[in-house]
Amino acid sequence: MPLKNLSNLMVSRIKALILVLSLLPLFKLGVLGYLDQLGANPIEKLTRSTGYWTLTLLMLGLSLTPIRLLLGWLWAIRVRRMLGLFAFFYASLHFLCYLVLDQFFDWAAIAEDILKRPYITVGFPAFLMLIPLAITSTNNMIRRLGGQRWRNLHKLVYLIAVGGVIHYWWLVKKDLTNPITFAAILLLLFGIRLKYRMLKVSRK
Repeated sequence: MPLKNLSNLMVSRIKALILVLSLLPLFKLGVLGYLDQLGANPIEKLTRSTGYWTLTLLMLGLSLTPIRLLLGWLWAIRVRRMLGLFAFFYASLHFLCYLVLDQFFDWAAIAEDILKRPYITVGFPAFLMLIPLAITSTNNMIRRLGGQRWRNLHKLVYLIAVGGVIHYWWLVKKDLTNPITFAAILLLLFGIRLKYRMLKVSRK
């Protein structure tokens, strides 16, 4: 079957695979926690792991439009919402690890962290911006907002991705391999989109 336009059955199978793969990191953390193998600092392990998978899923979601442009895989857009919702799911777990396990609902300490720690100053607004995107991800909300307004709102995902990469970069103090990798991927995705936008303008 041509990869450009898969059947509904094939897309459903791809979504099922995405579901399983997206839950695997959480399952692994659960097993490690049960076996008491989260390391010397379990809270840090949980927080950093959920943050890593938030960024990973964000990058995968952002890659689908460039994939469609480069390869003509129209079906790729049909799994974008699912990846976005899983990114929000892991972002919520990431925030809850910080809120509950690290700060114990100490709102004064959290407010101080937001003001004094640059990586939290950047990361907290990025998380907040994910919330309206998750809320408006349903077909009903798309109809209520209208296509253009919905698209304009969901352009926030690019700002969120930039904020997420900066948050990670500023958090990591020694090994910058992962933040640099995420930054390079994001720049590549932006470059592909910019190239096709310029080509589209030049054809008018």
